[in-house]
Amino acid sequence: MEFIEKIVGQLNDALYSYILIIILVLGGLYFTVRTRFVQFRLLKEQFKAVGEKTDSNGVSSFQALMVSTASRVGTGNIVGVSSALCLGGFGSVFWMWVIAVIGGASAFVESTLAQIFKRKGPEGSFGGPAYYIEAAFKKRWLAVVFTVILMLTYGVGFNMLASYNLQSTFSGFEFYDADKTPWIIGLIIAILVGYCLIGGGKRIVKVTGWMVPVMGIAYVLIALFIIVINIDLLPGVFKTVFTEAFNFKAIFGGFTGSCIMYGIKRGLFSNEAGVGSAPNASAAAEVKHPVKQGLVQVLSVFIDTVVICSATAFMCMCSGVEPSKELEGAPFVQASLKAVLGDFGPIFIAVAMVLFAFTTLLGNLFYVDKCWNYLFKREPGKVFMVVYRIAAALLIFVGAGLSAKFLWNVADVLMGLMTVINMPVIIVLGKYAFRTLKDYEKQRKEGKVPEFKAKDIDLPYKTDYWN
Repeated sequence: MEFIEKIVGQLNDALYSYILIIILVLGGLYFTVRTRFVQFRLLKEQFKAVGEKTDSNGVSSFQALMVSTASRVGTGNIVGVSSALCLGGFGSVFWMWVIAVIGGASAFVESTLAQIFKRKGPEGSFGGPAYYIEAAFKKRWLAVVFTVILMLTYGVGFNMLASYNLQSTFSGFEFYDADKTPWIIGLIIAILVGYCLIGGGKRIVKVTGWMVPVMGIAYVLIALFIIVINIDLLPGVFKTVFTEAFNFKAIFGGFTGSCIMYGIKRGLFSNEAGVGSAPNASAAAEVKHPVKQGLVQVLSVFIDTVVICSATAFMCMCSGVEPSKELEGAPFVQASLKAVLGDFGPIFIAVAMVLFAFTTLLGNLFYVDKCWNYLFKREPGKVFMVVYRIAAALLIFVGAGLSAKFLWNVADVLMGLMTVINMPVIIVLGKYAFRTLKDYEKQRKEGKVPEFKAKDIDLPYKTDYWN
């Protein structure tokens, strides 16, 4: 096990020290320039797109946003941000913002492409990176590799980590026994998720549709309350964030443990822009123009990082509790809330973690369900799906009792491998997303309700829609 942990750790350092920083930053900047800063310029359109209703019984833009946000908004927004503050310092918050700002353009491109190349199915549209990889490059093997990595990332890495993060939130309570409690909590989570999975994809959409907004709003309101009552500390916090973010002597003196490294890791883990996950939810939405779903996913990145991750960061930084390696993860958040809210603080964060983790687990398995359809070229049989869902629940149970460092490294490596495949692909195909954006804006200027036709952007590939 020690040998495996060492190998995973080395892969993690290699991916995030060189490869991913270049791909994410340069790719995101390229998309930002080519879309003419779509993430800022069309902010009003993003909110309009979310409210669009579907003419059929298919998944609406809002529901697709909730599924992708359910996966994005999770334990990483609490425990991940806390870990970044404890290990990388306050400066890591700035680099999370950077990844979110430029990542919004990447999210726009990948989700627009998912809409363009989506397929027709018996229960509505579906698709994602595997489908645009195969359609555009005629390389099913590459699409299969991506699909398998996605399944491992969400069904194994992310879900085991979410389970661990959830149970670790209870470590500050008197009843917590390090040898028994993680397994008990893991078992309860596994049973609840398994029950929800019996209803299939539609139940997942329904549950996340109402749970995510309630959970997010309550969490942000509590964070704002803590920031307001400690408002005198805010100027000093901002000063520290920017001072540490640009302390390049310290950064390059130990890059693998720097604020840039942790900001990028936790920012990417949180918002997933460019990873290739959200397009799977985006393709399910029934919209009249692909750009609308691209704009919706830009908004999802904003909600995740700029709103919820920042809420966690400032809530902790304004509490007066100093971050340290010993407080890494849930303990730092608990200590911060307890310092301000007393005994209510740890209880609130435990409830928030339960909701965040539960929606994350369901959103992640929604993606895995769609992957099986791609691999089999059809919906798998009921017996197979029951066996798979039992296995998925068992992994959630096991994850609760493993090592935090090992689980974070596994999740980071798998997510990094997805990004290494997806980002170059969407860079190559990006020209079609840019043309689609121009078509959308042209129709808007003409006073029309934008409707998309593939011929209008000279798309050389066959699609199931837009003909």
